[in-house]
Amino acid sequence: MKRFRRLRMQDNLRPLIREHSLSLHDLVYPLFIVEGEGIKEEIPSMPDVYHFSIDKLKDELDELDALGLKTLLIFGVPDSKDSHGHSAYDEKGIVQKAVRAIKSHNDSFYVITDVCMCSYTDHGHCGIIDDSGNVMNDITTEYLAQIALSHVKAGADMVAPSDMMDGRIKAMRDHLDENGFEYVPIMSYALKYSSNYYGPFRVAADSSPKFGNRKRYQMDYHNKREILDIVHEDIQDGADLIMVKPAMMYLDLIQKVKENCSKPVVAYNVSGEYSLIKQGIISGLVDEAIIYETMIGFKRAGADIIITYFAKEIVRKWLSDDNSAI
Repeated sequence: MKRFRRLRMQDNLRPLIREHSLSLHDLVYPLFIVEGEGIKEEIPSMPDVYHFSIDKLKDELDELDALGLKTLLIFGVPDSKDSHGHSAYDEKGIVQKAVRAIKSHNDSFYVITDVCMCSYTDHGHCGIIDDSGNVMNDITTEYLAQIALSHVKAGADMVAPSDMMDGRIKAMRDHLDENGFEYVPIMSYALKYSSNYYGPFRVAADSSPKFGNRKRYQMDYHNKREILDIVHEDIQDGADLIMVKPAMMYLDLIQKVKENCSKPVVAYNVSGEYSLIKQGIISGLVDEAIIYETMIGFKRAGADIIITYFAKEIVRKWLSDDNSAI
């Protein structure tokens, strides 16, 4: 009889032969920045995740620094919205001000900025719309390139376009290169699906479309045959990292990208996934050890980097010396 359990019986042996592990450097922590002063408000749809005004960022940044979480993904929630999302590329826009404030407070943070228009347009779509309500792809990519450049000029270390317009990676890469930022990487939301898991985020970012939906430009979750065409196109156009979003129900896609792509693969553990797990823990349905298990699932599928609202909880668990979660 074969004894497969032989390598599972000893507590000190199991960690030695693990195929996959999670590192502090695998984690990216998202932050939501709002206009105003004196604001640190919990987002109702996302327990333990907050809106911060820029003047309230200091304590949060100091906590993240103490935990060793040095890579941030910044989302801005502006006060001003219009049909063309002008505040998205204003040098005094919320993301631009936040990046400068973070870098001024502690330049050792690696700052990634989300590049999109949905939070900045009064209609809530990810680009410029025509009279029929359709997003105009090619005009939108010109605006997205301006947004990316404004973020980098403010001090962003990397830009991450989430709009899902065709050709936006090339437009951004060309615009950054022409302005002397050829070494700033682009993280492409290459495989961003039109998902029901985004609900809590859309509340947090005030980014819900005012009419229709985003199925005409975000990907159809019924399909995966096209993914390698999209990934390779983005890489050819200048993408340096490839994201799959959401993550939990898309592990097959993470694995397929990893097996067919030499670029780092990013899994975005999105707001709906976070909130479902969080509510399960709060209600006692599941133990918090489920968080770490979920992260290992992403790593096993092939993710090199994980964007997750759980980052602080994961690190606190490590620092508590309580190994029950791992």
